[in-house]
Amino acid sequence: MVQQAPVDTYASLRIPEFRYFVMNSFLITATLLIQEVILGYELYKITHDPLMLGLVGLAEAIPFIALSLFGGHLADRRDKKQILLWSLLVILLGSVILYLVFQPSIVGGLSQTARLATIYGVLMLIGTAKGFYSPASSSIKPFLVPRELYANSATWSSSFWQAGAIVGPGLAGFLYSWVGFDNTLIVVIALLVVCFLLIMLIERKPTPVSNAPVLGLRESLKEGFRFVFNTRIVLYAISLDLFSVLFGGVVAILPVFAEDILKVGAEGLGFLRAAPSIGALLTMVYMTKHPPTHNAWRNMLLAVTGFGIATIVFSLSTNFYLSLIMLGLTGAFDSVSVIIRQTILQIFPPDHMRGRVAAVNGIFLSSSNEIGAFESGLLARLMGTVPSVMLGGVVTLLVVTYVYTKSKILFAVRLS
Repeated sequence: MVQQAPVDTYASLRIPEFRYFVMNSFLITATLLIQEVILGYELYKITHDPLMLGLVGLAEAIPFIALSLFGGHLADRRDKKQILLWSLLVILLGSVILYLVFQPSIVGGLSQTARLATIYGVLMLIGTAKGFYSPASSSIKPFLVPRELYANSATWSSSFWQAGAIVGPGLAGFLYSWVGFDNTLIVVIALLVVCFLLIMLIERKPTPVSNAPVLGLRESLKEGFRFVFNTRIVLYAISLDLFSVLFGGVVAILPVFAEDILKVGAEGLGFLRAAPSIGALLTMVYMTKHPPTHNAWRNMLLAVTGFGIATIVFSLSTNFYLSLIMLGLTGAFDSVSVIIRQTILQIFPPDHMRGRVAAVNGIFLSSSNEIGAFESGLLARLMGTVPSVMLGGVVTLLVVTYVYTKSKILFAVRLS
């Protein structure tokens, strides 16, 4: 019997440019989450209105959704590295403006209404930059590693992203308590500069040669949508994420749980925000040796089911530690679907369409995360915080049941 060669768990990380890429992914994720957490907490302290937290997500989602398809079209035809660098500069500018808005000596007697309008305007600017950054980042990744390392690289890139999602919220709560809101924004600005330098270290990746016809903008965008909607495994994979996080996500309204339900303050909010990513990171470390791609579709449906159940239990919990455990489980289950979805998105799209497919995926993700944040804030105001979260978990279970009945053919698909 011929023995299989042992799997090199660290194969992707041995490639220098992939290391720069995932280090940037870690840093920019942590940095933007630090900014998001402290800004959300500050807004809730000022307004005591959960809808204001939802509007943070909506302000970023509107320009992101409007522009990400064009961003994907651009990523398929232009230098992806330059798109990343320019996008980072715009995000950096937005963070500088946010810092200035909270300086009385600079803005003078700015009214609360004017300040809020400026904050949401800056968030729209950052959302605009993300509309270009996200498809460029997703479409450059497959060119940093050979094809046989796609699953391995998807696991590591997700792990670094999740590590950033752990460090960011946890550090945000402590920074807010230790050095204050203004100084934390200075830390954010400094970290964004480091992100810019990491992207600079990645060598320019040429656009691959393709025999595909050159299309105009409208036809190019239509082609990207057609591919997604005609490739069933891609469509169902991103749809599951859309509906589960859209209805079942609770991240946006965690300041309400921290302040009014669990009464744990800013530091407790940091732990609550970090808990899903801690669960995700631990699961992803396990999946570097035991990837979930063998029975991919079965594993994805089970993971989304677990996500919905954990969300329902979290909604009913009044114990801080039980809430942390349930949030950790939501992250663990979500990480399984993330690995499977990222592997699908690296294997199935042709090279000349990666930017547009990444953009369509980005629209689904933005709809689930940012619009989901608005939905969470709105329902929390209309129904109350606990009933709205419980409803989200129930809807998630209904969605996964429906998808199961429509996608049984995908149980035969093998990604590894």
